[in-house]
Amino acid sequence: MSKKRKPLPPEIELEIEGLTHEGRGLAHFDGKAIFVDYALPGERVRMRYTRVQRRFDEGAAVAVLRASPDRVAPRCPHFGVCGGCNLQHVDPAAQIRIKQETLADVFTRIGKVSPAAWLPPLVAGHWGYRRKARLGARHVIKKGRTLVGFRERGTPYLADLTRCEVLHPSVGERLQVLADAVGRLSIRDQVPQIEMAVGEAPCVLIFRVMAAPSAADLEVLQGLGQDYGYHIYLQEGGVDSIRPLPGQGVELHYDLPRYGLRMAFEPTDFTQVNLELNRLMVDQALDLLDPQPDESVLDLFCGLGNFSLPLARRAAAVLGVEADPGLIARAAANAQRNGITNVRFETADLYADLTDAPWLRGQYHKVLLDPPRSGALAVLDWLPRLGVQRICYVSCYPSTLARDADRLVNALGYRLVSAGVMDMFPHTAHVESMALFERP
Repeated sequence: MSKKRKPLPPEIELEIEGLTHEGRGLAHFDGKAIFVDYALPGERVRMRYTRVQRRFDEGAAVAVLRASPDRVAPRCPHFGVCGGCNLQHVDPAAQIRIKQETLADVFTRIGKVSPAAWLPPLVAGHWGYRRKARLGARHVIKKGRTLVGFRERGTPYLADLTRCEVLHPSVGERLQVLADAVGRLSIRDQVPQIEMAVGEAPCVLIFRVMAAPSAADLEVLQGLGQDYGYHIYLQEGGVDSIRPLPGQGVELHYDLPRYGLRMAFEPTDFTQVNLELNRLMVDQALDLLDPQPDESVLDLFCGLGNFSLPLARRAAAVLGVEADPGLIARAAANAQRNGITNVRFETADLYADLTDAPWLRGQYHKVLLDPPRSGALAVLDWLPRLGVQRICYVSCYPSTLARDADRLVNALGYRLVSAGVMDMFPHTAHVESMALFERP
């Protein structure tokens, strides 16, 4: 016989003491921590419990009795239901301040370091910035229609969205158009996902299909592309199965005008979702590294050359290293099409044993690190041996940056010169940052 679940306690009033790294208010009641959605430090709120656990409880603010000056009205009508954003109720200037505080906290707590100087935050547009996303699709019988968008906050169900304020407007303003198109397919129950990729102009939509579309289905998708300027692709299996519909293939690209570069990419390649912020990020990285005409630079986790090619415009030679052979091929092709001859690329798993890697027998003046969330700890010990004097570290996860800063500063003798945050994902708690290290 199953154990009966205890009812949740009644609503209570709380003083919000702080904010967690996930953007939730932090309070205490009867000595127990409570994490409160949609609550800000300094506020008094009425909270409804959503989960009770042994060590902490969770809840959501249902009324704000005393508001923080940082509180603003969310722009999106779906905020609080959709799980895509969790900070739209916070003024954008306060959002970036919170992210800077998060970075400072993990440097102190995890890295046992502090930068000699803080970089001004990098900030671009707050709305319609997201050019890459995976959207769920599901035909809901009880609603009698199809939904397209992100999941509800804290549930596996798709949110019932009419629009999305952070997606590029070519998609964000047309979620119902996409949902209506999927709903007209004979295989509507076999289309779980739509992936979007937007470059400077064209928008590619990749429909994941679990069953072969009929001729009528293909006509619907072709019409969608023609009516709204989309380029329609299908994915019938793994990533290798992605193909454009006849006449729908397109070359995606983004530009880095300061360096005279055009960067081509495939729809599923990793690229930064925020094009405007990416340009600012590349500029700051090069300003910090300051590559000279007689210097060699190593770009680890180089992807399709987002930093490698701009670096090659200034340095004597650049080597980019990346595990994905497809990205390496695109990086080399981008170098060729942009007329860059002083850069080369190597395919290597940077988390594996690199003892016999031939490219580690050279010497490099400076290094650019742009690792995934897992960080760059596996390669750090090589850097002093390679003669590296300056490191620019681009991070998408502050905790691993702080861990790696501990290694660089407290074990390998580098100095944390400066650090700062970048608002790559406005209205979310996601923290991107950049740090500069030097050997004395």
